[in-house]
Amino acid sequence: MPWFKKTTALGSDVSKKVKIPEGLWVKCADCKEIVYRKEFEKNLRVCPKCNYHSRIGVRERVHLTADTGSFVEIAASLSACDPLGFTDTVSYKERIEANQSKAGLKDAIIAGTAAVNKTPAVIAVMDFSFMGGSMGSAVGEKMVRAAEAAIENSLPLVAFTSSGGARMQEGIYSLMQMAKVSAAIGQLKKHALPYITVLTDPTFGGVSASFAMLGDIIIAEPKSLIGFAGARVIQQTINQQLPDDFQQAEFLLKKGLIDMVIHRKDLKAAIARLIRILRGSPRNA
Repeated sequence: MPWFKKTTALGSDVSKKVKIPEGLWVKCADCKEIVYRKEFEKNLRVCPKCNYHSRIGVRERVHLTADTGSFVEIAASLSACDPLGFTDTVSYKERIEANQSKAGLKDAIIAGTAAVNKTPAVIAVMDFSFMGGSMGSAVGEKMVRAAEAAIENSLPLVAFTSSGGARMQEGIYSLMQMAKVSAAIGQLKKHALPYITVLTDPTFGGVSASFAMLGDIIIAEPKSLIGFAGARVIQQTINQQLPDDFQQAEFLLKKGLIDMVIHRKDLKAAIARLIRILRGSPRNA
């Protein structure tokens, strides 16, 4: 028991600490400001102070994009195998199982048919929480099946990307997915079906070097980091100072590498409108 106790003018004990419930506040990953969680969630996990669009999972993305009850998953049971018997600190098989348990997903992508503001489409959504959204053979195969479903049903394809690149544990098998998926996207163009990509934070490596940048329309969320190699690697390679906003969506838009930067809350309406325009129905756009 302390010898002295500080009190306020009213005699109350100020040594008692105010208890704040855990999880009430969120720290923005970009500006580092503290944001009230309810305000953060109401704003679709977008920081109200700096407009940074935080990463969201595939289920939340589908909920924000597809009309209620319209999403029907394609190849739901498809998951990665271990063609190389790869082991680092743990085996690749164990790593897959751990990520499946943590993320509640079979792999780093889901795809399915859906309605977007009553506009039919096939959507594919990547999840960075599953091994950094890395592209292995299962991710490539699911993208191909999404493209095939789009062709079979004469529907546009919309892909939401979030990835660190190819999956090293599958070696050349993962790198082959770049050509495989790009060829499938080429078939969409032969059938005159729209392909729209939405680049979210981050989109890098083999994904950005293949299907992420093949869209007829390329959209990005504000402040998303997009590129092939990281800024530090590029800076060391060319031995030049890079702009502070290098590889941000707004920088790429200014340089003509993407077509639009759209706030998360406006994406659904924008995608539906673009699909109708690309399919030749501007009156209803």
